[in-house]
Amino acid sequence: MPKPNSAGAASFLRGSCALALALCLASAGIAAPAYPQLQPDTSKLSSILKKVDDHYNHLASLRTRYTERYTGMGMDRTETGTLLLKKPGRMRWDYDTPVGKVFVLDGRFAWFYTPGDAQAQRIPAKQMDDLRTPLRFLLGHTQLKKELENLAIAPTSSGFRIAGTPRGMQNQVRQLSLEVTPAGQITGMKLEEVDGATTSFTFSDQREDVPASDSVFLFSPPPGVAVVNGTAPI
Repeated sequence: MPKPNSAGAASFLRGSCALALALCLASAGIAAPAYPQLQPDTSKLSSILKKVDDHYNHLASLRTRYTERYTGMGMDRTETGTLLLKKPGRMRWDYDTPVGKVFVLDGRFAWFYTPGDAQAQRIPAKQMDDLRTPLRFLLGHTQLKKELENLAIAPTSSGFRIAGTPRGMQNQVRQLSLEVTPAGQITGMKLEEVDGATTSFTFSDQREDVPASDSVFLFSPPPGVAVVNGTAPI
């Protein structure tokens, strides 16, 4: 975790990525629904995974509302905002409260900033990619079947729940689950870490292939705010 910041700031970094995603599936104050038992890899799972991959690999941009919930480190916090994605490798999370709180991925660096902080965190984008966080899936430059192992699937009222463990992260992540529609659209994600912390996202009002200028994904620290090199959020 970035050393200069408090535990609250550290949890912001974890929540923003795990992210992505990432990644979910419960709104503030609403208990997570009970799911049928997950079943191992099947032809149905393979079909749904392909639909998810195809859906996001063919998108140029995406704008969506999100609800993010982080539990861990003695905290239980829910936040909302707007997420804008653009290929290749650009992402912007604008939080509703406080206004000006952002997580921006400009293609080279990931930036984290909360108004009032004396520092803005910066992490090389390559390190974010290496994490194989849920945010990768929303950017559509991966294949779920190659990124996750011990894959399983269960039907839900609105589609399917897919769960697995990110390859190479068994010591950190217990399970990543995705809520997807029959058409392959991700509507939520949840990352469960081995220490018991969870980060979940629900997505609504999704608008695909919206106009998005590259300049929207540039971050300039406010006057007097120092830039520090952070470490990966997970």
